Amino acid sequence: MIRIAAVGDVHVDKDVVGRFRPALEELPDRADALLIAGDLTRHGTVDEAKCFATEFGGLGVPVVVVLGNHDHQSDAQDDVTRVLTDSGITVLEGTTTVLELNGHRLGVAGTKGFGGGFAGACASNFGEREMKDFVGTSERYATALREALRSIECDALVALTHYAPVPETLAGEPLEIYAFLGCYQLGQAIDEAPTALALHGHAHHGSERGRTPGGVPVRNVAHPVIKQAYNVYQLLSDTVDTKDTALVNV
Repeated sequence: MIRIAAVGDVHVDKDVVGRFRPALEELPDRADALLIAGDLTRHGTVDEAKCFATEFGGLGVPVVVVLGNHDHQSDAQDDVTRVLTDSGITVLEGTTTVLELNGHRLGVAGTKGFGGGFAGACASNFGEREMKDFVGTSERYATALREALRSIECDALVALTHYAPVPETLAGEPLEIYAFLGCYQLGQAIDEAPTALALHGHAHHGSERGRTPGGVPVRNVAHPVIKQAYNVYQLLSDTVDTKDTALVNV
């Protein structure tokens, strides 16, 4: 069995440092790795990235993240990535990592992803150059995720994104903004590999549980949704579950 702790949208700045840490200190007893689904910072500054590294680094378990839209706000995403990497945190963007955990190989493929909407209410690659560029961005991130997922040899495969791959985990958000919260291309990419679990954030008012059209369990782990420091999901067991959790006061 592999136990994966997951959270997203923690939006760390100076005033957040210390809030998550008490629960995070318990991670080695509760989980084998921590995956974070983007929006690590509020405005994507180097100083905020350093705060995040202070809060989420050195936990005694591997920490794997993707960036979110907030982490791109200051156009310093490369510097943010460098700060995190220097702190021992793995940052994925169309890339993969394989973790040796409890005698099993956990493969994680990650990308920020992008918006565009879902079947019946999505943008199309047609018309003005601006629209084609928008949809092209969605397709580019999805293609990178698809190729990353299909490249991994492992015992259990997880897709980690910021934007949602399915609309079910957006339930609770206004329908009008679904197109800015995720896109169906990510779900298609997840279904084209033997993915065991898909994790995302971004939708603060969404719902936790969904499935891709191909049946892959999807979990929205945005902190405002799970209302905990992290949820723990069990892989290579009979079910994907959240039996083990840890609370944090924020």
